[in-house]
Amino acid sequence: MMDTLLEVENLAIRFRTHGGEAAAVSDVSFTLKRGETLAMVGESGSGKSVTSLALMRLLPKPPLC
Repeated sequence: MMDTLLEVENLAIRFRTHGGEAAAVSDVSFTLKRGETLAMVGESGSGKSVTSLALMRLLPKPPLC
């Protein structure tokens, strides 16, 4: 039986911009099990780095108002 190492369900990340909010990542879900390899591929600006940073809890927190 394979152990689940990481499970992500419905990850969504939005950023505030001068024009309102922008969705950087929307509805990302996957499961990574022991012995598996995960690759995120996509065009520039598709959210690969933002997803990775979020999983490592390295996204900067928005300033408190």
